[in-house]
Amino acid sequence: MIDLMSGLSPAWPVLIAGVLCAVMPWHYARKALMILAPLAAGLFWFLTPQTGVFGVFEAAGFTFETYRFDPLSRIWGLVFILAAFLNGLYALHERDRMSDTAALLYTGAGIGAVFAGDFLTLFFFWELTAITSVFLVWAGRNPAAFRAGHRYLAIHVLSGVLLLAGAIFYANHSGSWQFNAVDVNAPGGLLILLAFGIKAAFPLLHNWLQDAYPKSTAVGAVVLSAFTTKLAIYALARGFAGLEPLIWVGAIMTAFPVFYAVIENDLRKVLAYSLNNQLGFMVAGIGVGTALGLNGAAAHAFVHIIYKGLLFMTMGAVLMRTGSTKATDLGGLYKSMPLTALFCLIGAGAISAFPLMSGFVAKALTISAVAQSGQTIPFLILVFASAGVLEHSGIKIPYFAFFAHDAKKRVKEAPWNMLLAMGLAAFLCIYLGVNYGALYDLLPFSMEAYQPYSLDHIVGQMQLLLAALFAFTFLVRFKLYPAEVPGVNLDTDWLYRKAGNNFVRWSWKMFDRMMGSLGHVRTRIRARLGDRLFNVFSPAGALSRDIPSGLLAIWTSVLLGIVLLIAYLA
Repeated sequence: MIDLMSGLSPAWPVLIAGVLCAVMPWHYARKALMILAPLAAGLFWFLTPQTGVFGVFEAAGFTFETYRFDPLSRIWGLVFILAAFLNGLYALHERDRMSDTAALLYTGAGIGAVFAGDFLTLFFFWELTAITSVFLVWAGRNPAAFRAGHRYLAIHVLSGVLLLAGAIFYANHSGSWQFNAVDVNAPGGLLILLAFGIKAAFPLLHNWLQDAYPKSTAVGAVVLSAFTTKLAIYALARGFAGLEPLIWVGAIMTAFPVFYAVIENDLRKVLAYSLNNQLGFMVAGIGVGTALGLNGAAAHAFVHIIYKGLLFMTMGAVLMRTGSTKATDLGGLYKSMPLTALFCLIGAGAISAFPLMSGFVAKALTISAVAQSGQTIPFLILVFASAGVLEHSGIKIPYFAFFAHDAKKRVKEAPWNMLLAMGLAAFLCIYLGVNYGALYDLLPFSMEAYQPYSLDHIVGQMQLLLAALFAFTFLVRFKLYPAEVPGVNLDTDWLYRKAGNNFVRWSWKMFDRMMGSLGHVRTRIRARLGDRLFNVFSPAGALSRDIPSGLLAIWTSVLLGIVLLIAYLA
């Protein structure tokens, strides 16, 4: 039994639970599946005795590797399973079969993609994540959520199409469908990179994230924050480690969301921009490609899933109790929701990389790797972005939700299951920051020589954090901080959405005109042809007229002669 389980991907118990959840009418049974399925997946992960490729089978002439267990996939698989358990616990109060089913299938697809050893298996799970996750957006059940879900689905299906096309070209060139390091200059290499870049929310490809996540339900946003983008980071680490342009892409990703997050009123959208910012650190580490850089990306992805999930959980609890996550509608909630406020502060400290928090021991790896690579400008951008993280996620989120002006809203504390999920995530934020060896032991490469709690690192980070705190306090005190006002902030997606909308409208108008013109042409041809046929075949037509017998005899003779000539020649 143990040997059988060790050869099966941990994705299968979660996927099977998702299918059962879709047909199961009993609410409590579905919730039990959401807790038990991740535990079963964790057991599969734990019982895998060694690294290797398992679950291999052949079909239609292709070899599918469904379970590649190695140092890189191991850490991603574990944190996905852990996130699935916390998400299931957080969603215990919710009575929504569609959301429960989508969450399990989406989670299973993410785990399956991480353990995929070939491009075809990766593509199958890659598209399954898109198809299942969109229901978490649609679960909002309002027109804005439906429209955002359609845009989200179109973009992610496009990512899958690019991945499949790139994989076909690449396999034809290399002779193998195995998913390993990809040569970006080989046929299909750029298509694969673009497919990964869409899900990783590269600059100009990022707006699906801010469009869809804030429109999902309180639970949906928590689940969405864990898998799609981090799956893309894993794929980049597997396929494009050491691709130097990614250092600059990552640096840009860390910087530009800071400015949007400062002026954004919707706090869940602030977290979506913050997610962009955090992904940039991981992409930069992958671009460096050294053992330290890849360890930094893996460690950052691990802790980020936990503390960003925690922050989305706190905002989900606020949304559930108040009906809004707009900064202009909130304030003073620490009086009504003190535990949620405390957990939010812990998540804010972790994402800001305070010492003794998980972000401190993870983010340092990436920044050190970029510094050691000699990339001075990207290094300075990452340092600036680190201060920006404290400003928008470390301070703005808890300040405007719980401590700013008192909105006089007195509500209940979050449900017990939400508090328990938030409490476990908050515990991990502190535990991994203190007992960082447990995290470093999971990383792909040895970390015996690295010590995060060096004096220069602690002092430098505290100087950065205190400077950011002072700047925020100064700006708020003298009313220089951008006011939180209701409104919609335009991002780069406005360009292609506006242009795309105008192009579609223009194309439809031209098509309508063309069809109208063709209709007139058809009418004219039909009328003229009808007149000609009438003139020939009607009772008053040419064929009905009297023809002189002599002329008819001549034409008959001519035709007979032609027929005889053809017969003779044949």
